[in-house]
Amino acid sequence: MAPATASAAWFTLLVGLVAVERAAELAVARRNLAWARGLGAVEHGRGHYPAIVAVQTALLGGALLEVWLLGRPFVPALGWPMLAVAALAQGLRWWCIGTLGRRWNTRVVIVPGLPLVARGPYRVMPHPNYAAVVAEGIALPLVHTAWLTATLFTVVNLGVLRTRIRVENAALGIAD
Repeated sequence: MAPATASAAWFTLLVGLVAVERAAELAVARRNLAWARGLGAVEHGRGHYPAIVAVQTALLGGALLEVWLLGRPFVPALGWPMLAVAALAQGLRWWCIGTLGRRWNTRVVIVPGLPLVARGPYRVMPHPNYAAVVAEGIALPLVHTAWLTATLFTVVNLGVLRTRIRVENAALGIAD
């Protein structure tokens, strides 16, 4: 069963825009990594980084495959609110990036001697970027009722984030 072609095409465009956003994040991260290494930064938890990349890639690919292959429909009562949540998650993500500035990275990179950031969304919670990741991982697939992707991503991502937060807390000297 094929989805309504127009809505699936719009969803494909949305997922493509998120992929472009991810490419922009990686460009920022590479630039920030070079800056941090110049200051003697140390990377922590390098071993789990490929899992993060794989899970994020699977989110985008899985959502598209589920919509196109399983004929998932666009249900306005679900799709529009989930689009709003996905957009808010992007806003939170870029607020985090802006708040951390050159210190933000997709990897756990610590520049010795720099204090913890305690402004912006970090005033309210210790890992706001991961709240954005969780919200987006649920909301983006549900824009077009890709509930299998939303569920699988959430379960697998929670395991990856558990490891990531443990590594990041240890690197920052924060007790779990």
